[in-house]
Amino acid sequence: MSDSNTTHFTNPSTFILLGIPGLEVAYVWISIPFCAMYIIALLGNITILFIVKTEPSLHEPMYYFLCMLAIANLVQATSVLPKTLSIFWFNSREIEFSACLTQMFFLHGFSMIESGLFVAMAFDRYVAICHPLRHSTILTYSVVAKIGLAMMLQGGMFILPYALLARQWPYCRTNIIPHTHCEHMAVVKLACADTRISNYYGLFVLLGVKGLHIVFIVVSYIQILRAIFRLPTRDARLKTFGTCWSHLFSIFVFFSSSIFSSITHRYGQNVPLYFHIIIANVYLLVPPVLNPIIYGVMTRQIRDRLFRLLIVQKT
Repeated sequence: MSDSNTTHFTNPSTFILLGIPGLEVAYVWISIPFCAMYIIALLGNITILFIVKTEPSLHEPMYYFLCMLAIANLVQATSVLPKTLSIFWFNSREIEFSACLTQMFFLHGFSMIESGLFVAMAFDRYVAICHPLRHSTILTYSVVAKIGLAMMLQGGMFILPYALLARQWPYCRTNIIPHTHCEHMAVVKLACADTRISNYYGLFVLLGVKGLHIVFIVVSYIQILRAIFRLPTRDARLKTFGTCWSHLFSIFVFFSSSIFSSITHRYGQNVPLYFHIIIANVYLLVPPVLNPIIYGVMTRQIRDRLFRLLIVQKT
């Protein structure tokens, strides 16, 4: 074996993204649903942003948080999918080391922001249902802006160590990443060092930070359900709880796919590699695709505004 195969290089100039090893012959077919889902995610989230901006009745905290969620979805999907499609279509596998770390930061950072925004939206539902008369005084425009800024700072603060730790590890033998993008654990596994700190920190972010987000959401909905069950009529209870359905569906889609992807990547040693990679991509694509659909279908104000826009276009 040549010495070059075992030479350590702390900062390799480039990484090579393999894509989905074992499914190379099917890249063209795999790219079709990937591209379609990416286009749907772009159109859906941009539509949400446009509708909220142009409809004065939607200038409320819940819809501002929804716009922040749409932006997070757009950034997260766009940080990964164009490069993935270039691998499928043009065999463009090289990615610079710094670009790889940047992709990692945006991918995981905006996932953390999205998780925090679901907490903010749960808080909005709690105030709207449990303290309706104080909703406008508690969630003012400045408070909403501060919450959004806090979620961005949280995402950057907790995810920046991912890239900093990955940057300082020594790499050797290979710079080939068996993945479609620079996923955190896929990069860390290439390091020729004791990377337990990266593994433990990743678990802390997953179970500690995102786990805390889930706790906050659960506590909010316990209070919401208590308030709903105190309402005098069944129709009033159903109508009030109906304002939460879209939020609950989005929470379920995001956290279930996120946790399943992270756990299978860490502990699914007997699961085929291509399955890990497909699940990781589904985790990235499904929430940006489904969130606009969920809110568009289940939120009457957005649905009505969209219908009006379609009718105007036809006439």
